[in-house]
This record gives sequence, C-alpha cells and structure tokens, in this order.
Amino acid sequence: IKDTDVLALFRVTPQPGVDPVEASAAVAGESSTATWTVVWTDLLTACDLYRAKAYKVDAVPNTSDQYFAYIAYDIDLFEEGSIANLTASIIGNVFGFKAVKALRLEDMRLPVAYLKTFQGPATGIVVERERMDKFGRPFLGATVKPKLGLSGKNYGRVVYEGLKGGLDFLKDDENINSQPFMRWKERFLYSMEAVNRSIAATGEVKGHYMNVTAATMEDMYERAEFAKQLGTVIIMIDLVIGYTAIQTMAIWSRKNDMILHLHRAGNSTYSRQKIHGMNFRVICKWMRMAGVDHIHAGTVVGKLEGDPLMIKGFYNTLLEPYLDINLPQGIFFQQDWASLRKVTPVASGGIHCGQMHQLLDYLGNDVVLQFGGGTIGHPDGIQAGATANRVALESMVIARNEGRDYVAEGPQILRDAAKTCGPLQTALDLWKDITFNYTSTDTA
Repeated sequence: IKDTDVLALFRVTPQPGVDPVEASAAVAGESSTATWTVVWTDLLTACDLYRAKAYKVDAVPNTSDQYFAYIAYDIDLFEEGSIANLTASIIGNVFGFKAVKALRLEDMRLPVAYLKTFQGPATGIVVERERMDKFGRPFLGATVKPKLGLSGKNYGRVVYEGLKGGLDFLKDDENINSQPFMRWKERFLYSMEAVNRSIAATGEVKGHYMNVTAATMEDMYERAEFAKQLGTVIIMIDLVIGYTAIQTMAIWSRKNDMILHLHRAGNSTYSRQKIHGMNFRVICKWMRMAGVDHIHAGTVVGKLEGDPLMIKGFYNTLLEPYLDINLPQGIFFQQDWASLRKVTPVASGGIHCGQMHQLLDYLGNDVVLQFGGGTIGHPDGIQAGATANRVALESMVIARNEGRDYVAEGPQILRDAAKTCGPLQTALDLWKDITFNYTSTDTA
C-alpha cells in the first residue's frame, strides 16, 4: 500500500457459500478494472498497476456473516478534483454485485496528493466567523416553519422576527424552491428585507440561507447571482442536486465570497441501513473535498437518528486538520486533510433551549445550533423563541468560561437565566421534559 493510494473500507456480506476473501477480491476488481471474464485487452494494459487490491479482510465483531474488506486503489484510477469520477468507481456498479448479499462503504482514506486537487470549503469556519463577527460560541439558527405554504411576505416576517430576537441565521428548508404559492424571487426579496431590517435593529451581522436549489445549473446560477446582488452572506443547496452541481456551486461561492450551506436531504436513503449503502462519514469527507461550508451532521439529543460517539466522529471529520484512527467513533483510517478548510457542522431536528448544556458539551463551539420548532413553536411568538435560545446559549457560554461544571449545573444555570428572561422561562416550562429517547439503530 502506497501513501498515494486511495483506501476504502467496505462492510461485505457475502452470499451464502461465497468465501469472504473471494467476495472482497471481487469487490476490489469490480470497482476498478475487472469484468466477469478474462478479456484480450488485459494484455494491452498494466493490469497489476491499475487493479484495486483487497489487502485485509476482518470479521465484523458480533456478526456471523459480515466482514470488513480493506481495499487500496491506485491514485491514477481517478480524475483529479472530481467527486463524480471518484464515486463512479467506489460506489458505481459494485453495489449491485451478485456475489455479495449486501455491501456498505464505511470509511475512506484520501491521500494528500489527491486532496490537493480539490478546492475544499468555499469559506471555512475561520473566515465565516470573521464575516459574521461571531466568536467564542456556537452560531444560532432556525428553519422557517411551516416548510411549505407561506406567502412571501409572511415568510419574510418569520425571518425578521427570528433574527431580531437574537438568532444569527434563518434558513429556507430543503424543499422550498420555487413553488406556485411562493416563487423564489419573491422569497429572496422579502427575506433579504427582513435580514437588513434586523441588522439595523440589532447592530449585528445576520444571514438567511437562500435556497438556490433548482432544476438546472443555469437556474441555480441565476438564483445565486440574484441572492448575491441582494447582499446575502450565505446561500444553500440540497445534497440531492448531485456531486457535480455541489462542486460547481462551491467554486462559484469561493469566487463570490459566499458562505455555502448544504442540507443533507436524501442522505438517509443510503446511510441508515447498517449493512448496505454507505456511512454518512464518507459523505462528510466528500463534501469537505467538494467545498461546502455547512452540512447537517446530527444532534445527539434531537429527533433524528444518531449515536453520540458516531456523531462525534462526523464532527471531527468535518473540523479536524488531522484524524487518527478512532474505532469507537467509526474512524478506521488516519486522514491528513492537507490544509483543506473546515466545514461547520449543523445540528438540527428536535432540539430546544432546555438541552443547551448538553449541546454545548457534546458539540462544542464550532457548530450551528438550529432550533426550528424550538424557536417558531414558542407560545409567545417567534421573536420570544429566538430570545430564549440566545439567552440560554449566552448564559451557558458564560458559565463555561467561568470554569463552572455547566453540564451538571445546566438546568440550574438555565433556571437562573430565566428569572430575568420571561421567554426562556416559558420555553423551559413548555419543553422541559421533551426528549426523543428511542434506541439508536446506529449502534448495531
């Protein structure tokens, strides 16, 4: 195995009666040079150089029929700077292969020589903090709810209330593009008016993620250009637009000084099954290469799937300059990120201000905490919901900076802060007992 090889770890479930080593070798062949029979043109090729090699096969602990296959690919098999080409080999035909009952891509190691052909995040967390003028604490955001059905003007009202109440960002949801009830231009105009008014009212830099996802690249460029002309600091795209479109928008964003938010819409279709598909940590790696600035990466305490250790692995994959092997977090390879910028993880889905001490402890400073229902479901209105979240966060950060044990004292810190903040008291009374404690399927 060479330092310049691309390494992949597959979880292979062979068909009954198929030797696991043979199945692993077949996966290596099918995802590189091989076909179902020997062909004459093999003689014209330096096949030994280009053929992927399964160099280690381990039984998966606590299973009877699953194996970890470690496969090395020569760097020459991949086009420089192209996620589309990388994925065409690694997850191309091989997942429909009859010799395996199921196949899951668990992790990859991308060599420095290959990483250097990618731009990486358009902005990165350091520059994002400077642009937003927000330091020493997580960012706060919220998603406009209901996702669909609001008119442009009412949509803008939600954005204004949330930002004026103390949030840094409001966000279009993944499925709001340009529907009959509200066309994209209308939404952009009202949302940007809301951003500008909230900046004037608070004296802070604010943003609204303008979702530029559309049917064609031309449409996306048009929407992104319009958003830029209106003065937004951030735009957003959905994962479902595809790797080429994501890379294209990341390059546009770098050229235009734009923060790029990626909503991971669609990822669970292949990341949630534990024996087939691929792990979300691989998506994290590809998206850091492709060049997004934000990506939803799980919450630990919210309503969506997530095992705490595995989510820590996602966050580290997005934020660390260098990764060491860490099997409890699901990190199977060392990874030098070759100075690619850092992606800001986004935590959203069923979180509320009563969990602020847990969120700060689990997720740290470099994260966007997005309270959708936890802002917009506040009984006293959206602005009150935003204020409750901001006061909860600020009080927890102060306690942490004073050296207090804010995890143990968290509920008391929140109660103390709520004495002088009515909206926080209301929120704590309403949501104090709400958790989503289902058994995680991630630990299987």
